[in-house]
Amino acid sequence: MDLHTAQPQNTTQLVPDEIISEIVQLQNKLTSSKVPVELKEETMRSVNRLRRMAKWGNYSSEFETVYKYVDWVTRIPWGQITEDNLDIQNARKIMDSTHYGMDTVKNLILDYLSVMQLKKIRTNRDPSYVQKEENVNSPVLLFVGLQGVGKTSIAQSIATSMGRQFARISLGAIGDVRTLRGVPRYEIDSEPGQIAKALIRTQSMNPVILIDEIEKASVNKGLLNDVMAVLLEILDPEQNSNFIDHYIDYPIDLSKVFFICTANNLGGLSTALLDRLEVIRFTSYNDEDKKVIATKYILPVALSKMGLNKEYVEISEEVWPLIIRPVGFDAGIRQLERNIYTLLRSVAREIIEGKPVPIVITPENLKEYVLPDQGPLS
Repeated sequence: MDLHTAQPQNTTQLVPDEIISEIVQLQNKLTSSKVPVELKEETMRSVNRLRRMAKWGNYSSEFETVYKYVDWVTRIPWGQITEDNLDIQNARKIMDSTHYGMDTVKNLILDYLSVMQLKKIRTNRDPSYVQKEENVNSPVLLFVGLQGVGKTSIAQSIATSMGRQFARISLGAIGDVRTLRGVPRYEIDSEPGQIAKALIRTQSMNPVILIDEIEKASVNKGLLNDVMAVLLEILDPEQNSNFIDHYIDYPIDLSKVFFICTANNLGGLSTALLDRLEVIRFTSYNDEDKKVIATKYILPVALSKMGLNKEYVEISEEVWPLIIRPVGFDAGIRQLERNIYTLLRSVAREIIEGKPVPIVITPENLKEYVLPDQGPLS
């Protein structure tokens, strides 16, 4: 018999026990969560209404809406803060181990950690200080540079050095501002936006969130303006403590998030948004820089990933200029990285085939390991 057409006097037998059980689970999940009291009370009223409807046999599609909403709301890490590692010597060591140069970026991060450390010391000495002073807002950095110069990876290293979780949001060709804002819960395909989802993925209210390729949000001028306005609200310390995701429909405090943005250029970004960002330009690597990066960073990692070490392969000094200089201009190191991995895969095959080690790579035999059209022999 259809539950929707059942007579009220018979519905207590017709409603499956599973429905009541799931509603009770929703109530328990909401009660035990760290959802803010006001939001918890409002959401609980919807759950209690579901239970009353179920008792009378009026089980409807509203159950799925409420169930989904409670699930999302309780997954947000309300009040969960990752403890920062403020040791600037450790931070410098981590960033130096993953990136060559980039002193401007590294020094900005070390300056920020130093200020946080000083405030923590003063707070420990004078507990009333935290009430008298505002919290230090994280700087909002905008890394500007061509592809492959290390914008995304340095952001990951910053998160590691601070002991924070990391999340990446790509705005490349975003087609709807609701990607950031969320879709209201009573609409089709309702769900939270990418900002709320980043907090859920990291299970932290103070992660490092990378907003990638912000200049590529949309070719539609009207939509691009809308995206810039939402980004302004997200990134502006004066506004983001009460960010409203349209699905959650309750203020989410983003003031403790360390936002980092990347762009290949500044075209399309609004003046108001740029005014809130600390622009750091990433310059192209020269050949000398690339050699250091190749030998001290890329090669050791590549050898480890392929089960090799320096006893298996030797690369002569004369080879590096041929691997480094690609066909055409390459500001970054992606082609260089591809060339090294291609070379080592060829070496691995020769080892498996029984060729004696170490395998020595020279300018004369380089073409046997890396094809000319991949860039090293221009």
